[in-house]
Amino acid sequence: MRLSQLPNIITVIRFLLVPPVVLFLLDGRYGAALIIFATAGFSDALDGYLAKHYQWTSRLGALLDPLADKLLLVSAFLTLSWLDQIPPWLVAVVILRDLVIVTGAIVYNLRIEHLEAAPSVISKLNTFTQLLLVMAVMFTQAVAALPVLWMDVLIYCVLLTTFWSGLDYVWTWGRRAWFRRER
Repeated sequence: MRLSQLPNIITVIRFLLVPPVVLFLLDGRYGAALIIFATAGFSDALDGYLAKHYQWTSRLGALLDPLADKLLLVSAFLTLSWLDQIPPWLVAVVILRDLVIVTGAIVYNLRIEHLEAAPSVISKLNTFTQLLLVMAVMFTQAVAALPVLWMDVLIYCVLLTTFWSGLDYVWTWGRRAWFRRER
């Protein structure tokens, strides 16, 4: 193994952490789920740092990293919604945004040009608010109940950033596609 492969190995480990998070949640072991989920979140920051700081980036890593993030978050959202901890309408909005972005990326890649997408600032903020909400729900169930107002604020922050980032992607890539097609 070369050190340059370390970010991709960390990303693969993040994929492997998804089933234990879901199983612990379904079993009502929120503390264990929180620890693993937080570890997965830390590993995302770590692999991103290593890839950028040491230029250990790769096409595979660029594809796997966001997939691992989405799998972890969507699995947590679906499971927590199943357990009546996150509103189903919020889960639907989050998943719909992801489907719109993935569909748009595929169409852009097939019809316009090869897509080299990087997450926008608002998309990173959206991911952060989603992580915070999931961890807050797990913390509330495992350690101590957070104030209802805080939970409501987090829910609506996720909703706002989900809409905002979805519209940002559609606007940005729609304009880019329009101008590319015009040439």
